[in-house]
Parts: sequence; structure tokens; C-alpha cells
Amino acid sequence: MPELVERARALAERGSRTILGIVGSPGAGKTTLCTAIESALGDDVVVVGMDGFHLDNPILIERGRREDKGAPDTFDVAGYVSLLRRLGEATEPITYGPRFDREIETSIGSAIPVPQTVPLVITEGLYLLREEEGWEEVRGLVDEMWYLELPDAVRQERLLRRRLGHGDNEEHARDWVMRVDQASADRVAKTKHRADLIIEVLDNQEQA
Repeated sequence: MPELVERARALAERGSRTILGIVGSPGAGKTTLCTAIESALGDDVVVVGMDGFHLDNPILIERGRREDKGAPDTFDVAGYVSLLRRLGEATEPITYGPRFDREIETSIGSAIPVPQTVPLVITEGLYLLREEEGWEEVRGLVDEMWYLELPDAVRQERLLRRRLGHGDNEEHARDWVMRVDQASADRVAKTKHRADLIIEVLDNQEQA
């Protein structure tokens, strides 16, 4: 991980706003890597995740998609693309992004301030390399894209522990991991060829 932190530092030192994308299946280690970069770079980096653009649960329930939350069509893709464009242009004194709260399973708007002076913005999520349904616009707005790869069995165990830790019961948690999360993982894996860097994650890293 130290070499990845240094690579991120080099991006921050380019002299202008740079956007780094970190992609990976559920549980691959995205949050852990972002946290390490944030700790090392301090005020020179802000993380604005794709998850902040989850459609709200009442909307998903109305559309019959609540039990598939995390699928490509359960996000506000156009809103995410719009924010990435604004972040890349960096013409506003402060640009605000949303944050997804795992405890309440909903997004909180304008929760992440990104000052104009911040040189590096990291955006992380599942579908940054996807080539359809509006997601194809993301790749052109991100300067460098990293893909995190971890064996399915390790990811699935991490995700199960995560859901149980948030109060889910084991039957529902296991079904969600094997049905919804794995479907997402299968979609994400098909896009890794579009990344600039593919990173094999160590088994002892924490989940993301």
C-alpha cells in the first residue's frame, strides 16, 4: 500500500485538480485504500464516493428495486456524472458532494465539502468503468483509474461480517451477499480491462 500512497501523492503534486478513480467489487478494499491515502495526504485530498448517489429507499421501493439496491440502475448516474464534471473543472470556491451512511442505508446531501484548492479528489465505487446506462461518461472525467482485485471467497466473508455488524440477520445477510453483492461483483469484474492499474489486494486488508 505505501507505493499506492506515493502514486496518489504524485497525482496530487501535478499542480492542477486531478481526479483519481478507485474501482472494485463489494468488499475489495476501496475504503481501506482511500483512508490510507487520506491519512498520508491530509488536506491535499478529498474522497467523494459513488455511493452517495444511491437512490433513496422509498424511491427503490416504489420501483420494486429495494432488494436489488446496488445494481447499476439504483443510482442517480446523471447526478454523479454532473458532480464529477464540476469537481474536475474546479471553478467553484467549494463544491459539495453527498455521503452514503451505511448505518441508516441512505445518502446525506452536501455532506462532503471539496475546496477549490484541493489538488486531488478520489472517487470510489463499483461502476466507474461501466460502459452503458450513462456510466460510460465517468471514464472520460477521471484522470487515472485503479482496479482492486480480491478472491470472491474472501470478499464474501468480509461482506457477511459487515452486514451482521450492522444488525442484519444471518439468513438475509447471506442472501444479500450471494445474490445482490455477487451480481454487482460479476458486473464489475467485466470492466477491469479499462483500468490504468490493476491491484491485487492482500487477504489481510480490511473490507471496503
